[in-house]
Amino acid sequence: MLPPLALYVHLPWCIRKCPYCDFNSHEVRGSVPEEAYVAALITDLESVLPSVWGRRVYSIFFGGGTPSLFTAASIERLLSAFRARLLLAADAEVTLEANPGTFEVDKFRAFRDAGVNRLSVGIQSFDARHLRALGRIHDARDAYRAVEIAREHFESFNLDLMYALPGQSETEARRDLEIAVAAGAPHVSAYHLTIEPNTYFAKYPPSIPDEDAAAEIHGAVEATLVSNGYVHYETSAYARPGRECRHNLNYWRFGDYLGIGAGAHAKVSSVDRIVREARVRNPREYLRRVAAGTHVVERREVTRAELPFEFMMNALRLSHGFETALFCERTGVPLAVVESKLTAAEALGLLSRDHLRIRPTEQGRRYLNDLLELFLPDPARSAN
Repeated sequence: MLPPLALYVHLPWCIRKCPYCDFNSHEVRGSVPEEAYVAALITDLESVLPSVWGRRVYSIFFGGGTPSLFTAASIERLLSAFRARLLLAADAEVTLEANPGTFEVDKFRAFRDAGVNRLSVGIQSFDARHLRALGRIHDARDAYRAVEIAREHFESFNLDLMYALPGQSETEARRDLEIAVAAGAPHVSAYHLTIEPNTYFAKYPPSIPDEDAAAEIHGAVEATLVSNGYVHYETSAYARPGRECRHNLNYWRFGDYLGIGAGAHAKVSSVDRIVREARVRNPREYLRRVAAGTHVVERREVTRAELPFEFMMNALRLSHGFETALFCERTGVPLAVVESKLTAAEALGLLSRDHLRIRPTEQGRRYLNDLLELFLPDPARSAN
């Protein structure tokens, strides 16, 4: 049986590139070629339809960049095109990422009317000082206003917050989470600020809490949300019971996804193989190459040796892990292939399991990279 299928749509432009951001996002220079890009996305989707013909799509996610820079008319045009070309589930989750600096009441009401039923709002912090340190275009007042609009017009929404920020105390981090809780957010994503290569922060590193202080802040973040009824269901994700992000759960359960747009990635299974694709990253180059049919710059079959690590890299992010049967179901590889690695992880106290479920321990969640490294493929085998 093939896994569930999702659709990711990358809208790569933003008003200003944040100094910590290593996503494929590009500052607007002049105007966004919105109409041409929407047409290219539709053409891109049409090119991959044969690989998923007849399969139902359970979620759509507009990511970026800042997707809320696009007009509601463009989002509606895209959703109409998706409905006409894909078998979309009646209750499909449709998420749009939005930043507070782009919030207007009428625009977001129009997004909802177009078919968006979930927002993911990039708050990062409610503290003006920390917003300036992060190079955000919005201030604290914009952040509060964005939450108010999201709550008024969308039953389901996520608030993105960051912690271990330059000069941030544990009390300040906890305060950001308390505000999100008080706002009634059904879902909160809490990310540890990390200095990524090829970012402004990598070139000019800010003074951030050391490892011990960051661990204390992380503990305060988790305690604040869990004590207020949120389930810590994934490394950085917390949700009210039943309000988990279905699109992201599909990634973590090693489901399939189409990816369209500049720099988008895809994973599509068939009866005998799993294929990954990547599209050209530069938006202008993407527009040019879609027209020529050369926008997919990588297409490769995932080898049998790579599959266990690829599965674990996703599934072990989930706090409750995965049902043992899911491993074989999603990879086509028997669980016995990783028996020695599972035993080693257990011996290190990073993993617990029984005949029904495999899950990371609390220590495994804290040292997730160490746990995942145990499942890396042998170089000799992965070349086959």
